[in-house]
Amino acid sequence: MTGQRKETANVVWSGSWVAERLGVELVGDGELRELLGLALRRNPKRAHLLVSNVLGKHVPQRPSVVYGAGVELGRRVRELLGVDGARHAVVLGYAETATGLGHAVADGLGQAPYLHSTRRPVSGVARAGGFEESHSHATSHLLLPEDPDLLAAERGGEADAALVLVDDEFSTGNTVLNTIRALHERYPRKRYVIVALVDMRSPADRGRLAEFAEEIGARVDLVARNTGTVRLPEGVLEKGQALVAEQEAAQAAAQPRVGRAGEEPEPLRILPRPHTRIDLQWPAGVPDGGRHGFTAAHRALLEPALPAMADRIAAALGEHPRKVLVLGFEELMYAPLRLGTALEERTGAEVRYSTTTRSPVLAVDDPGYAIRTRLVFPAHDDPADGPGDRYAYNVAGGDFDAVVLVVDSTADTHALHGPRGLMQQLTPHTAHVLLAVVPSYVPPGATAAEPSPSHTPHRPHRQEEPSMLPEPLRGPAFSSYAPDEVGWLLQDLSDVELEAPTEEREEAIQSGGAHYAESLPVEYQPSEEYQDLFKAALDLSAARIARAVGTVTETVLAERGPRPVLVSLARAGTPVGVLMRRWARLRRGVELPHYAVSIVRGRGIDANALRWLAAHHNPADVVFVDGWTGKGAITRELAAAIAEFEESDGAEGFNPEIAVLADPGGCVRTYGTREDFLIPSACLNSTVSGLISRTVLRSDLVGPDDFHGAKFYRELAGSDVSGHFLDTVTDRFGEVADAVDAEVKELLAADRAPTWEGWAAVERISEEQGIHDVNLVKPGVGETTRVLLRRVPWKILAKRGAGADLEHIRLLAQQRGVPVEEVDELPYTCVGLIHPKYTRGATGADGKAVESP
Repeated sequence: MTGQRKETANVVWSGSWVAERLGVELVGDGELRELLGLALRRNPKRAHLLVSNVLGKHVPQRPSVVYGAGVELGRRVRELLGVDGARHAVVLGYAETATGLGHAVADGLGQAPYLHSTRRPVSGVARAGGFEESHSHATSHLLLPEDPDLLAAERGGEADAALVLVDDEFSTGNTVLNTIRALHERYPRKRYVIVALVDMRSPADRGRLAEFAEEIGARVDLVARNTGTVRLPEGVLEKGQALVAEQEAAQAAAQPRVGRAGEEPEPLRILPRPHTRIDLQWPAGVPDGGRHGFTAAHRALLEPALPAMADRIAAALGEHPRKVLVLGFEELMYAPLRLGTALEERTGAEVRYSTTTRSPVLAVDDPGYAIRTRLVFPAHDDPADGPGDRYAYNVAGGDFDAVVLVVDSTADTHALHGPRGLMQQLTPHTAHVLLAVVPSYVPPGATAAEPSPSHTPHRPHRQEEPSMLPEPLRGPAFSSYAPDEVGWLLQDLSDVELEAPTEEREEAIQSGGAHYAESLPVEYQPSEEYQDLFKAALDLSAARIARAVGTVTETVLAERGPRPVLVSLARAGTPVGVLMRRWARLRRGVELPHYAVSIVRGRGIDANALRWLAAHHNPADVVFVDGWTGKGAITRELAAAIAEFEESDGAEGFNPEIAVLADPGGCVRTYGTREDFLIPSACLNSTVSGLISRTVLRSDLVGPDDFHGAKFYRELAGSDVSGHFLDTVTDRFGEVADAVDAEVKELLAADRAPTWEGWAAVERISEEQGIHDVNLVKPGVGETTRVLLRRVPWKILAKRGAGADLEHIRLLAQQRGVPVEEVDELPYTCVGLIHPKYTRGATGADGKAVESP
């Protein structure tokens, strides 16, 4: 059979490798081999796989070719049904491979609504049916139309609308006929049309179609682009399975060994994985696909918006890209396909299109085999049937200058951006990865994806809401953290002038003329002496911090479930959340999602951020994270804000308890330590927090449907020590692991109820010092540092005998001319006092703070 490797123009047929080894023959019209290749898969019912070159699933193809194939089939169906019949027909596509093909067929019909089956359950949407695909690796299909009458025979004044069923291939016909039989019992009609790229039925199967039509009393037509059959020799299944096993064993043996048996693997290094996130500005009201139905009205909104979205992608690609892949995601095939067709028209690049898939297929790097390479990565949309591997075929080795990955917002998760996720898998194979996120559409009344026993319920964002919240900001576009470390539920105000001199801010705040969150202090630029002090303090305290990180993380994992969602209170909580995420991954092998949200004293937590979290995660899984407690003001603020949000918004289940690295105030029950010690991330501002400012809440900048704001200080990159801080602490995880295990065991058995002793101390100090305002008393090393960096300090109270933990405090106080008084019986290492009656006249000519009269 070696002659099969000879094709016109010396092109090797991509099915010859399988044909030669298994004796499989592809017989049909002249175009069939151009349309189909062959591959092998581990499947107990069918070893071979027909690989389409025009489907856009396994083989990257020009988007116009993929879309054109579907549209042309749709036009043939329109001719078959006539103008009126086509107008009232309903098109049904099969998940996952034919979701884009079916949608293109519906476009070819013109006005027909489209629905595709799905393997993603959505509670609150009535099931209009379901069926099994017996030969598939993932068998169950659901039908979840938003309009319960979409599949009814009587539609739009037409007494008997045809149902058009679209699949990529019509092989035995079992799946399609089973679907028709199940739907016919519930929605009987007189006409069905089956559409496929290829009709590969055997002679015996061909006779069944007429018998089936007679059995149900309906007309059943078939429209296919090409016709043929696969001849399979006796014993091909067993022979194919043996060949797959042989190839997998050979490929495994060729892989480099990463460690000896019984050895612990080295922790993965966390490296930046830069990518460009594209704001598509997907048109409001347009579903991401046909999972719940896609109508002519939706089509009318999408078509005029495509050129502008393609222009945004082209702008992000930069000048003169040579070869670009638009990569879709499982059932999300149509949206990336149409973005690809629009990009073809608006750029000179060679554009290709394919999608990721659930289907496990053997890859063989041979020109006579259809699947040359494969990328393997974990599922990243919390699938209801549990975790598992997913695949992208023929992407590696494709010589793409850029890959534009298109996912829906349900799938834009930590697993996508994580160390083994698809984003990381793509980076070695292209110079530029771009990410475009289409908002997941959930019909009104739906609540969440149905949970599986091992997965957290997932709530896609309700795309139909008029106030559509954006996706989280991520580095390197916003912050110096790697994109998988944290997603910022904030809006970028980097181009807005928000800084005011410290003295002006203090006077406005204390006079009631402004809230502290309406402006930003000028970013403190540390002297060389202070930077040296920070580095020395970090070296001394890194192990102590690592131990606290481990203790609080293990406590959270033990008490809040195996997959908590970390939500840091920006910005002081963010480095702690990143470290907790690293501990969970490196010590427990658990990937935790991590976000940062804004909370403002006196204004509460960002309600829109909570809405976003409730739409994407189970609120009960959310664990709020902060750096430390002072007097517990934010602890009280969060509890009140959550109660108010749940009463007004209806989303329930958030636990207002905060997990902190240090709890010297005795305000929480989940902590790493209750000692008041120096946490070096408190010594600096943005340069230790991903170059992000404190958060901003001002009515002229933050509307009712906006996230709170913050700035990204890109210009301070030369002074950024955010990564150095994280890496220094992370490097000490191994040496403190045993101490953490012992400490957590003890803590879990102890009474950790909050004592609020810090609050009592603050009230006492406020009265003793004649301040009479607890908001001006900032207890603890961290809060005292903030007073010196951001406010107008009056004096510092230091616990007598405090040593290295206060060196940076003493240096800052000296620089600002603030007295440090040593006192006894202080429950904190130090307390910072803000000037109690500040006006700009409250500082002397030498700049030192004095009491105002």
